Amino acid sequence: MDRFPSIDEIHNMLDEIVETIPRELFKDLNEGIVLLPEYKLHPESKFKDKLYIMGEYCKSITGRHIKIYYGSFKRVYSGVSTKVLREKLKETLFHELTHHLESLAGIRDLEMEDYRFLEKYKQNSY
Repeated sequence: MDRFPSIDEIHNMLDEIVETIPRELFKDLNEGIVLLPEYKLHPESKFKDKLYIMGEYCKSITGRHIKIYYGSFKRVYSGVSTKVLREKLKETLFHELTHHLESLAGIRDLEMEDYRFLEKYKQNSY
């Protein structure tokens, strides 16, 4: 890939991915999926081995939504093929959607997996 897709192109990719997912899985995701232009570093990210947040599942008093960080994708996946980029977007969306579904079910398995990943990252980054 010569250039990284624009935010509008990424938005279109996300829309195409969402269209392949059964509607029932979006139950109670009342604030939808939000594509944000910025990048986001994890609060425990290290200087030499940056840990970018690609997406987040968020709950608040007003509802539930998924954030996808365009800027993080651009920093991490610049130079990859469109096919690889689409797959990484899909993986991120499915990951955050799994957080949503587990939250509705009162399960925290993926949250615990993310915690173990972060602990391993911190051990390897010092």
